[in-house]
Amino acid sequence: MSDTPWLTIIGIDEDGPEGLPPASRAALESADLIAGASRHLSLIEGIGAGERLVWPVPFADGVPKLLAHRGRRVVMLASGDPFWFGAGAVLARHLDAGEWQVLPAPSTFSRAAGVMGWPLECVTCLGLHAAPLTRLRPHLAPGARLIVLLRDGAAVAELAALLTGWGFGGSALTVLESLGGPRQRARRVTASAYALDAAHPVAVAIQVAGKGAVIPRAPGLPDDFFDHDGQITKRPVRALTLAALAPRPGELLWDIGAGSGSVGIEWLLSHSANRAIGFEADHSRAARARANAAALGVDRLEIREGRAPEVLDGAPNPDAVFIGGGLSAGLLDRLTALLPGTRIVANAVTLESETLLAGAQAAHGGSLLRIDLAEAAPLGRLRGWQPARPIVQWSVVL
Repeated sequence: MSDTPWLTIIGIDEDGPEGLPPASRAALESADLIAGASRHLSLIEGIGAGERLVWPVPFADGVPKLLAHRGRRVVMLASGDPFWFGAGAVLARHLDAGEWQVLPAPSTFSRAAGVMGWPLECVTCLGLHAAPLTRLRPHLAPGARLIVLLRDGAAVAELAALLTGWGFGGSALTVLESLGGPRQRARRVTASAYALDAAHPVAVAIQVAGKGAVIPRAPGLPDDFFDHDGQITKRPVRALTLAALAPRPGELLWDIGAGSGSVGIEWLLSHSANRAIGFEADHSRAARARANAAALGVDRLEIREGRAPEVLDGAPNPDAVFIGGGLSAGLLDRLTALLPGTRIVANAVTLESETLLAGAQAAHGGSLLRIDLAEAAPLGRLRGWQPARPIVQWSVVL
């Protein structure tokens, strides 16, 4: 740990030097090097005699350039609060504790909430200037309030089109440009009628309205939320499977035999910090799982193509494992050698795979559950029960 930070990360707003507190101005005046986007550097023109480093695009390309000046007095300029969907967290991953200090400005989210009169603790805040706009999807429900940071005016138009396509075209969009500066502007329009020409820096406050499909928070999404070829863990079984997997914040799931990706997707929807790796041998199913994840706002689902257990090599240790396909004695041997505390849930539909699970339960404990489901279906002029194939589920904590 360094005793004296060599890097100062300063939050700056559109009002430029006028909005900077004394500590931020003093850091700029004494800096050997000032780094930032060209827009940020233009805001402090004439302040400090240090060299200027224009930050490149993509953002990651600038990190080694900054680190090359380690040990000098360096200032990095960022918008608003650098550690709320900002540059600060990205830089901190490359630094040791004590190498930096941060002097934040009010965040864009705080300024936007002030314009709207919304209590910020009741608003969903998303930074999508460098992320897929589909990440909005899990948060859309009538009455919900969102504040979204976007890269430019074209992204605002794209957002409006997505909302309309999802059935939320009646949502009120307040387009907020250059918040905190002399060019600040706020304009309101519905998503379906959007035809504005917005300029960066831009944020959008969304009051969600419409009759689009809302993604439920309980496990067991309707099957028609997923594109699939029949290779899908059906809704009731999926709900029981997710309950047995018991996702907790920040955990990693291995979804073996991912198929449509439904189990991994629901795992990710349970918490924004969760991670999932799906393993799928069929290329078309792997592509479908990726597309389903993106459409439902969890594009962070990682799909690795190949057959288990070989495809598991090199994957980080999971907190939980689901086996939805490809069950074999070799796979069970591999999984039961995982770290103590790992949760395993496996579903079997054939007699052969049932036998494997019965043997695994006898050897390693856990519980066996037989799931028999039937749905009402036409039977002549009346109705009767149409049974599904029974499923045996083994769940264990190693």
